[in-house]
Amino acid sequence: MPTTDPKHKPTYAAKDPLKKVKNHSQKQSLKPSIKQSLAMYSSVDALAPLASPNSPTVQSMSPLQAYQQAIGADSQHIEKKAITADPAQQEALLALETLYQQFIHSSPIDKGLYLWGDVGRGKTFLMDLFCQCLSQPPKQAQNTVMRLHFHRFMAMLHQQLNQTSGIRDPLTHIAKQIAEQYQIICFDEFFVSDIGDAILLARLFDTLFQSGVTLVATSNIPVVDLYKNGLQRDRFLPTIDLLQQYTHEIHLSGDKDHRLSHQARPQSSPKPTWLKLPSAQTPENMFAQLCKQGVDENSPIEQHHFAQKSKHTLRICQRDIAIQAQHADYAWFEFSALCQGPRSALDYIELAGQFSHILLSDVPLLGGQVRSWIRARGTEDGAQATATGERQLAYASEDDPARRFISLIDEMYDQKVILIIHSQWALEDLYPTGALTFEFRRTYSRLIEMQQWALNAAIT
Repeated sequence: MPTTDPKHKPTYAAKDPLKKVKNHSQKQSLKPSIKQSLAMYSSVDALAPLASPNSPTVQSMSPLQAYQQAIGADSQHIEKKAITADPAQQEALLALETLYQQFIHSSPIDKGLYLWGDVGRGKTFLMDLFCQCLSQPPKQAQNTVMRLHFHRFMAMLHQQLNQTSGIRDPLTHIAKQIAEQYQIICFDEFFVSDIGDAILLARLFDTLFQSGVTLVATSNIPVVDLYKNGLQRDRFLPTIDLLQQYTHEIHLSGDKDHRLSHQARPQSSPKPTWLKLPSAQTPENMFAQLCKQGVDENSPIEQHHFAQKSKHTLRICQRDIAIQAQHADYAWFEFSALCQGPRSALDYIELAGQFSHILLSDVPLLGGQVRSWIRARGTEDGAQATATGERQLAYASEDDPARRFISLIDEMYDQKVILIIHSQWALEDLYPTGALTFEFRRTYSRLIEMQQWALNAAIT
């Protein structure tokens, strides 16, 4: 799979309502429409191009052709190899090719696709390849494909539900509006952990599928294990039935994490000391080094670190977040500011839209020994009692900030933000144990690739 070059992160124009607005907090409408919300959160335009936007590679190739050409190009430049042929990807690649051909030739589409497997197996890469081939002119599919990280889609959905008071059956209304605009929806990292999301999805998907929308999704777990052991999981089972009915499930069962294998290749240039973990330099020095890469050295750095922190904040989603320093679209935040307080995916979506480079300092050891307690019957649903009975819950002391950190990394990765970590711990030691071990494996894999982005930026 490729190491995506974040330098291709585009600048969006607000003229086209289907294009993503760079900073959606500055939109004039206080109640964005479905169309505006989809434009805010959609990331199909953020995919790194396979080649120059005007080249035949992008404009006229199918997923299979683009994949094969990328491998062929790599064979002549082994030291720069970005895509390695993987037999375990072939079934998924051919299924995406079939779906692509059916769509562009207006043939009936039997089912969508649900690609699942361990971290780093190429699921996101293959789905993005599919989306990119469909979204490039002169394909008739242009502007009919929506590609979103799943948590971004749920953020948009909850926003719209808050704006549709007075509309009968708002969920069906929202689903129909989505279906009017998009024929294919691609979700990256399909994962459900919240009971509110679990309850919404069955009715939403039922309307989308009945309206002819095709779903392509990636996940780390099979359909049958979604929301496993979740509260009132019986209310999510209809969603599982719908996914099994309307998608073809493919397991990418390879044993290679392509992100880790890319890191193992010999580097033509040594890694700068300020990028290494555990960190040997102060965050002040690291931020100064970061700003030297692509910003005018004569412009002043807004250094907040030595002033009163309470007076230097950034307004994000109507809340203040402490910022240590800012230089153009480079920013430095402490871990506590982004992951210790009441933050959500919406905060990270907006931050990733504002900054191209972020230094996150003082990242602590996460996770810890798992503790358990009994949650009383009905407490998850307010005053209304439920039939859930006593429920055993488990967590580690640092799992709440770890969960936010996972969400932050997902968003930075999805929007191709170069993230620099300052920590006294090695990357592989950040989360030694805890209740989120499975989820953090994806985060670790993505951080490995993001380190390579930072290294590429530092030596070019």
